[in-house]
Amino acid sequence: MNRHEIREAEFLLLFEKSFRDESVRDLVTQHETDYTFMCNEEVEKTAEEVVEKLPELDAVIEKFSPSRALNRIPKVNLSILRLAVFEILYRSDKVPVNAAVNEAVGLARAYGQEGDIKFVNGVLGAFTRSLKNG
Repeated sequence: MNRHEIREAEFLLLFEKSFRDESVRDLVTQHETDYTFMCNEEVEKTAEEVVEKLPELDAVIEKFSPSRALNRIPKVNLSILRLAVFEILYRSDKVPVNAAVNEAVGLARAYGQEGDIKFVNGVLGAFTRSLKNG
C-alpha cells in the first residue's frame, strides 16, 4: 500500500468507527473479510492512536471551527480532520504538514460534499497558522 492508500484506509476506518461502538481491532477484523479496502498494521495502529487521542484532537478542531460546534460537523469532515490534526501533531516528522493538509482536502473532495473542501481547508489552515505563530 502506498501512503495515499494507507491514509484513505485510516480515514475510512475512523469514519466507520464514528458510527459504531466496536473496537478498532473488531472493525479491522471485519474489513479483512467483508470490505473492499485493506487494513494493514499501520492503518490499525494509527486508527487506535487517533481514537485514544479523540478528546485532544476534538478540542483542536473545536478551537479552529468557531462557526460549527463539534456535534454539527458532518462525520466525514470530522473523521478527515481528526486524522489530519493527529498527523500534524504526532507524525509531522514522517508526514509534512502541507502533505497532511493536502491529503485531507483530497479526502474531502473524494468523500465530502461541495462545501466540505473549503471547511476542512479553513480549519486546518487556521490550525497550522497557529502552530507557526505560537
